Amino acid sequence: MSLAMTTNDAPAGITSAGAPLRIGSVALTVRDLDAMTRFYRDTIGLSVIATVPSLTRLGVGKDVLIELRHDPDAQLADRHEAGLFHVAFLLPDRAGLVHWLRHAAGTGIRLQGASDHLVSEALYLSDPEGNGIEIYHDRASETWTWRNGEVAMATRRLDLDALVADTPARHWTGMAAGTSIGHVHLQVGDRAAADAFYADLLGLDIVSRMSEASFYSSGGYHHHIAANTWNSAGAGPRPEGTTGLASFELVAADPAIRSAILQRTGSETAAETGEPTTFIDPWGTRLHLRTD
Repeated sequence: MSLAMTTNDAPAGITSAGAPLRIGSVALTVRDLDAMTRFYRDTIGLSVIATVPSLTRLGVGKDVLIELRHDPDAQLADRHEAGLFHVAFLLPDRAGLVHWLRHAAGTGIRLQGASDHLVSEALYLSDPEGNGIEIYHDRASETWTWRNGEVAMATRRLDLDALVADTPARHWTGMAAGTSIGHVHLQVGDRAAADAFYADLLGLDIVSRMSEASFYSSGGYHHHIAANTWNSAGAGPRPEGTTGLASFELVAADPAIRSAILQRTGSETAAETGEPTTFIDPWGTRLHLRTD
């Protein structure tokens, strides 16, 4: 199932959403549902798609990207525990990133970072309950550099003045159409155990290793999932009843891809149905595998 590049070739048209496996929606456990809903609606720019008691779904168009699950008694997640490092909203183009940045500047949103990763340009912030957020756009995939199956990525200072210089201002109307969850970055207790789960078990390609982090990909994308131990080395499973990442979706473009994963993981019965199947990583993060 490996589709990572094995030479210096960098094909055009590689996208997160166009891969055999992609990220769907991300579910967060939250203490203050009203405040968190306002943040993802007004600050991030998502639309409220559905509300039911103790749950709000937000996204772009008809696509749910974030599900907020209310638990007023949840303890705030410890940043040294395993769980979410950040959820990454992928905008369709550079102009969308600039328009969001102008919105952020105009409303006093505080950024925590701005980075040029070679494959992408990214802005960083946190939500009111401390969940990390990345907002980014991809450079064209033919400009990415691959060598021996690994993609070149870095963290360099992003020049915000240069970013906005060539993009005309426009009225803010929310997150750009076509926005998706491009990747999910996790905190884990052990990188080798993460490799065993996300690469060996689920079959994602390891396309980069750096500074106690691994990056996992499908279809030659720079990464759909990342896992690091920067704050969480040695962490065990997250305790129940805490805020933060509850689950996320891994979506197979073809039922045969889902079936191959389920058969390899010994889930033959589940492979006979089209129902989502749940896997739990070594730190208690739930991953729901489904097809489009």
